[in-house]
Amino acid sequence: MKIIIAGAGEVGFHLAKLLSFESQDITLIDTNRESLAHADSHLDIRVVRGDATSISVLKDSKVDGTDLVVAVTSSETTNITVCVLAKQLGAKRTVARISNTEFIDKKEEVGFTKFGIDELISPESLAADEIELLLSQSAFNESYQFENGALTMIGLVLSRTASFVGRTVKEVGIAFPEVNCVPIAIQRFGTQYTLIPRGDTQFKEGDQVYFVTTPNGVDEIYKLTGKAHEDIRNVMILGGSKIGYKTAKDLCGEKYNVKLIESNKEKAFELADDIPSCLVINGDGRNVELLKEESISDMDAFIAVTGNSETNIMSCLVAKSKGVRKTIALVENMDYFQLSHSIGIDTLINKKLLAANNIFRYVRKGEVVAMTKLNNMNAELLEFIVSPSSRVCNKLVKDLDFPRSAIIGGVIRNNEGLIALGDFVIRAGDRIVVCCLPQSISKVEKLFV
Repeated sequence: MKIIIAGAGEVGFHLAKLLSFESQDITLIDTNRESLAHADSHLDIRVVRGDATSISVLKDSKVDGTDLVVAVTSSETTNITVCVLAKQLGAKRTVARISNTEFIDKKEEVGFTKFGIDELISPESLAADEIELLLSQSAFNESYQFENGALTMIGLVLSRTASFVGRTVKEVGIAFPEVNCVPIAIQRFGTQYTLIPRGDTQFKEGDQVYFVTTPNGVDEIYKLTGKAHEDIRNVMILGGSKIGYKTAKDLCGEKYNVKLIESNKEKAFELADDIPSCLVINGDGRNVELLKEESISDMDAFIAVTGNSETNIMSCLVAKSKGVRKTIALVENMDYFQLSHSIGIDTLINKKLLAANNIFRYVRKGEVVAMTKLNNMNAELLEFIVSPSSRVCNKLVKDLDFPRSAIIGGVIRNNEGLIALGDFVIRAGDRIVVCCLPQSISKVEKLFV
């Protein structure tokens, strides 16, 4: 697949890195010599120095016939211009990174596809949505919804009190036949090894387990795992960044009690004017005395989204030590994901990963409508639409030639989430959620082409 990425910043570089691992034909365009030199020396890709809004630069990058053009520079205007030009010059599909979330809310009304922009993404908006979802599923450390919640993926660490610790997947299915969920991936405590569970796979204490479940199954998982659904109402946000602003505004709209701490005085006043229902405090969130004065121990959740990963992590640890039940930290360094659970932070989120996941689905074969990578795990979660010509169409799940390192998590049919066991017949139009390890992706894709 031929892909052009405009912008060698953190999102562009990370996306190029992920795609280069899959031997895609990638061209990275940027004006910054240092960023390109770093990408050129670390990745197996072609780099072009120049302005991506230049028609001659796009032509030099062989934009005509390119399968995908992704514009992820720091300038929203540049990204929109690149996509419009690329489409006119023969690119098949375009994706633009934007910061004004109003564009996403009104994209149908404006009709961006008429201009040549197939998809708009906002890393900040994706991060804010992720935080909101995590707060609604308070006991889980990772969450992802398919088709507005028809199916939900949730991740959690198994404690000793979980009723199925020590049992196999098959034994749990027999003991709890009413449970509407499927385990799709497991990471053993203290390892980096990702396991796709089978009937004889045993659940162990400390496992990071991911389930796909229907709306009714969420409460059942709470009971089985011994987790309690804690109602979160009082939230403290550290950092008035775009993510902090959007999160605060969305949460206030959902009737949460929100306190936001911002160190920049001018920005703090702007935030207070824009979000009247949010209590904005001008101060240094790293100051433990300030956090105590603002009653951090009375908070249900603490969200740190400043531009400094270390500040976010340390402040979340302080919040945890003061009894805050749910902590979420924004980090830039992907390596920190391996430390999150061992150091006591509930969830780490990363803008680069969220944006790359959102774009990645355009690279997959078959009609992929949603895609996410599991945090700190070597597995992908894909949602395919079954076409009448797909190899899986009109077949029983148990009769599919499915690789062992992949599993069907669930099916969405007529907007209803269903758990697909062996005797389930797949029909045209079904949306199938599949979890798979890298070595099985190409085989799974062929089943849905």
